[in-house]
Amino acid sequence: MAGYRGTSSSSAPGGGGAAAFATRVLLLLTLLPLALAAFAFALQWRGGMRDPTGAAWPADTQRFPGMENSPLGSSSQGRGGSYFAVSSASASSAAADCAEILGRSASSHGISLYRGWSFDSEAAITPKICITGSTSASLHQILPWLYYHKVIGVSHFILFVEGEAAKPAVTSVLESIRGVKIIFRTKELKEQQDRSRIWNETWLSGFFYKPCNYELFVKQSLNMEMAIVMAREAGMDWIIHLDTDELIHPAGAREYSLRRLLLDVPDNVDMVIFPNYESSVERDDIKDPFTEVSMFKKNYDHLPKDTYFGLYKEATRGNPNYFLTYGNGKSAARVQEHMRPNGAHRWHNYMKTPNEIKLEEAAILHYTYTKFSDLTSRRDRCGCKPTKEDVKRCFILEFDRLAFVIASTATEQEMRNWYHEHVVWTDKDINLKLLRKGVLTRIYAPMAIIRGLKESGIFTAAVTSGKAHLKVKSSNIGLENKESIHTNVTAARSTTLKEGSNDNSHATARKILEMIDVQEEAMPPMSPPGFLELIESALS
Repeated sequence: MAGYRGTSSSSAPGGGGAAAFATRVLLLLTLLPLALAAFAFALQWRGGMRDPTGAAWPADTQRFPGMENSPLGSSSQGRGGSYFAVSSASASSAAADCAEILGRSASSHGISLYRGWSFDSEAAITPKICITGSTSASLHQILPWLYYHKVIGVSHFILFVEGEAAKPAVTSVLESIRGVKIIFRTKELKEQQDRSRIWNETWLSGFFYKPCNYELFVKQSLNMEMAIVMAREAGMDWIIHLDTDELIHPAGAREYSLRRLLLDVPDNVDMVIFPNYESSVERDDIKDPFTEVSMFKKNYDHLPKDTYFGLYKEATRGNPNYFLTYGNGKSAARVQEHMRPNGAHRWHNYMKTPNEIKLEEAAILHYTYTKFSDLTSRRDRCGCKPTKEDVKRCFILEFDRLAFVIASTATEQEMRNWYHEHVVWTDKDINLKLLRKGVLTRIYAPMAIIRGLKESGIFTAAVTSGKAHLKVKSSNIGLENKESIHTNVTAARSTTLKEGSNDNSHATARKILEMIDVQEEAMPPMSPPGFLELIESALS
């Protein structure tokens, strides 16, 4: 018994110690996760503090620009506030909308995105981009167009104005904006352009001495020739010819910036092609296309061929071509010696064939026939007869011919019915199908930028500045304009003459290239390839 007890008393303390150790381990394993959880909770706790993310947005619910046509905005309130403010409750659902990129509005809830911006700063701008164009548009159209392009990086504008655009109330505002050069279509300008070397060359001769669109095409080319000289003298790196119903959409760049886009272009590239997208309006009461149109038809170059083939009929909707008007895009060219225009859509060089690339994402947004009144305004600019034979003499594109005949012969109700059938996209099922297939696309950024500019008061400030500018210069504005134009045109003419008096080797090279140019006509506005053309191309 003694031996038994000895063994029992010696083993009991060891077993109790092991049990106690196991108990402590289990307790530690239980308390450790609880302690970590409590520590994590303490780190995340914001006791009484306001959430900075939630405080950054107003409490009321407002829609993004363009969302009135989007399912994302169908449940949003449409009253009060501005287009740029969103609520914290709707921010998550609207995060995928493109309009989110531009922030808040100029309403009482937020600070305008553009208020306080300096559009006049030219420090360290690289590359320097110049836009040139010929316009007779109103200030209501030109100002948003101009400031939008300033936002995306354009620093200089050379505008050839006539008609409405040449009125003092318009030009005084434009001349007060830094970087804008206005050229009036005066008698002196016409006389100088009548002596242009272009008239002695063959590449544009097929458009000479024809009315309406052909005359405009020649006028644009002559203006572009002058703009090249002015851009070179101003130290510009790139020049783009653009109409005031077109906006550049610099998609594909690391930021929404034309400057960034062109900065990434390889040094050996002379010309960059922007395929154009065409506006697809959903109503017939559009007043301000830049802020009301968000749906566009993609260019053939940005679509798979099977998609273009397969949906050509639905996308064309009984019209002569895939696009209503042109489909060969616009181009930006490096400002170089011996440049010349190659029609309104391209640039060329007397001494070499430009090395060009076509952008895969960026585009020109063409707002064509966006307003019902465009039918009559285009008709009123042309004095041709509404006959099949005469419209061919006046208009390059088939849809323009049809529209001119309708506007000249139909009643207003017949015109409106025709406009609905051929221009307005009212079939929501077809729209949704083509959006899903990628033929149509929604683009909100330009709309949102221009709305932001408007709300910030920049346009109002420009008009106010223009009125003051007009009062100061009202006594001698006509004389100054005449002298300015004469100086610019003379400079352009003298520079052209200097180019023509280079050494013999350059002169010989130019003569050879001009002989080659005999076989190359200027690129006119061209429709996208038709269905039969594509089939023939595929079979050949």
